[in-house]
Amino acid sequence: MPTPHHPSTPGALMRDIVWRNRVRLAIGWLLLSLHQACEAAVPIAIGVTIDVAVDTGDPIALAWCVGGIVALFTVLALAWRFGSRFGVTAMQHEIHRVRMLVASRALDPRGITSGNNTGETLSLATSDAEKTALIVRAVSMGIAATVALVVSATALLRINLTLGLSVLIGVPLLLGALQALAPWLSRRSADAQEATASATGVATDLVTGLRTLRGIGATDNGAVRYRTASRAALNRSLSAANSAGVFQGVTTALSGLFLAGIASFAGWFALTDRISVGELVTIVGLAQFIAEPMQTLGYCGQIAAIARGSARRVVEMLNTAPLVEDHGTAAPSPDAPTVIELEEVSYRGLSKLNLSVGRDEVLGIVCHDPGDADALLALLGRRAAPNDHTGEIRVGGVPIADIDLATLREFVHLEPHQADLFEGTLADNLAARLPADAPVDAIDRAVSAAAATDVVAAHPDGLERRLTDRGASLSGGQRQRIGVARALVAAPRVLVLHDATTAIDAATEERLAEGLIAMRGLDDDAGLATVAITSSPALLGKAHRVVVIDGGRIVADGVHSDLIDRVESYRTAVLR
Repeated sequence: MPTPHHPSTPGALMRDIVWRNRVRLAIGWLLLSLHQACEAAVPIAIGVTIDVAVDTGDPIALAWCVGGIVALFTVLALAWRFGSRFGVTAMQHEIHRVRMLVASRALDPRGITSGNNTGETLSLATSDAEKTALIVRAVSMGIAATVALVVSATALLRINLTLGLSVLIGVPLLLGALQALAPWLSRRSADAQEATASATGVATDLVTGLRTLRGIGATDNGAVRYRTASRAALNRSLSAANSAGVFQGVTTALSGLFLAGIASFAGWFALTDRISVGELVTIVGLAQFIAEPMQTLGYCGQIAAIARGSARRVVEMLNTAPLVEDHGTAAPSPDAPTVIELEEVSYRGLSKLNLSVGRDEVLGIVCHDPGDADALLALLGRRAAPNDHTGEIRVGGVPIADIDLATLREFVHLEPHQADLFEGTLADNLAARLPADAPVDAIDRAVSAAAATDVVAAHPDGLERRLTDRGASLSGGQRQRIGVARALVAAPRVLVLHDATTAIDAATEERLAEGLIAMRGLDDDAGLATVAITSSPALLGKAHRVVVIDGGRIVADGVHSDLIDRVESYRTAVLR
C-alpha cells in the first residue's frame, strides 16, 4: 500500500489549501477587493459631492452625485454577497477535505503510531479541520483589506502628499509590530486545542465505559479524571482567549492612535487652506474607514495564527509513521492445507508459540492470560510491527509480511468482543462487507446463524431499523450477535472470533454456536476455517480441536470433553 504524500509543515498545508482553490478564490478576492474599493470610495464620493454640488449649489451635479453614490452602494453590496460566497464555499470544501484526510489516516489499515485516543482524533477531524481552513478566510480578508488601504492611500496622496506618505509608511510599520505577536498567539491556540482534544478523549472513554465504571463502582474516579482534564482545557482556553483579546486590544489601540494623528493633521491643513472642505471630509472619512481594514489585517493575523496552530496538529497526525509497513504483493493460497501457521513465534507474552489451523477446521483457543489473546490477535491481523516479534507466521502458505494488507484483511476477518456498529440501519451494518457474489439470502442466513432473528423482529422496521452511534440503542448481547452476523456475511476464508459471546445468555449462546458451526461447515470442502478465542463452553464444545495457552505456550491440545476431564485449569476457566 503506497503511503500518500501529505504536506510536511503547517505552512505547506495552508499553502496547498489556498493553491487548490486558486480559481474560486481569485474570483472571490476580485469581488471582495471591489467591495473594499467601493467602501473606500464612499468618503471620496461624499467629499466630491460637497465640493462640486453642495458648495456650488448645482442641482444637476447633485443629482449626478446622488445617483453615483446609489450605484456605488449597489456594487458594494453585490460584490460582498457574491465574493463572500466564493470564499465560504472554498473554506467549507477544505474543512471537508481536511476532515477526510484525518479520518483516512485514522482508518489506515496499517495502523498509526500517534497514540491519539478516539476523542483526540475526533477533535482533529472537527475543530482542528475547521480552524485549519480558516487560512482561506484570513487570506481573502487580508487581500481585500490591503486593496482598501491602497485605494485610501492613493486618494490621500492625491489630496496631500504628506498625509498619503504617512499612511503608506505608518501602516506597514504598524502591521509589522502586530505580527510580532502572532507566534505567541499561535502557541496559545495550539495548547488550547491540545487540551480540548485531551478532555474530549477522556469524555469519550467515560461515556463508552460508563456501564463498566458503574459496575465496579468507579464513577467517582472517572468524574475526577474528567474534571481534571476539563479544568486544564478551560484554563488553556481562557489563556488563549485572553491572548486573543490582548492582540485585538493592541490592534485597536494602535490603529486608533495612528488614525487620530492623521485626522488631526488633516484638520490643521483645512484651517490653513491647504485642502478644501470636501477634501477635509474625505480625509476624515478615510481616516475613520481605514480603521476597519487595519483592524481586519490584525484580525487576519490572529486567525492565521490559530489556523497555523491547528494545521501543525493535523500535519503531525498525517505524517505519523504507520504501525506496520505494507510492501507485500502476494496473496494467500485458498488451497493451502493449513490456512494459518505460527512457528516459534515470540511476541509480548507469547514465547516460541507453534500453532496451526487447517482448512475446514473449527479451532477453539483458551488463553488464561488475556494479554496472550490480544497478542495473538495483533499477530493475525498484522497489527504488530515486524521487528517486535520473532518466528514465522504464514497465512495460506505465504509469509504474512509478503501479503498485501487489503488482501489479508479479506482473507482473515477478526471480530472483536466489542462489536463496532455505526449509525444507520441494521441492513447497512450487516452489508458493510457483503461480497459481490453473495447469495440474495446471505444476510438472512447470517442473522439466523448468529441467533439474532429476535433483534430484527423486535422492531417494526426489521432490517431497516435505525441504530444510533456505536449501536447504543442495542444491548451488549444484541451488538455482539449483530457483529457475528456481519462477520458471517463477509464469508472470509478465516474467521477469528474474540470473546464474541461474553454478553449473551447461555441459551442464546448455544443457538449461536450451533448456527455458527452449521454456516461455516455447510460444505466440508469449502476451505473455511474458524478460530474462536473464547472461554465459552458452547463454542468450545462445537470445535474440532481446542488448544490451551498458558504462560505464552500451548499447554494442552484436544477436544473439549477430553480437556474438561483431564486439565483442571481448563475446567476451571470454561465451566460456569
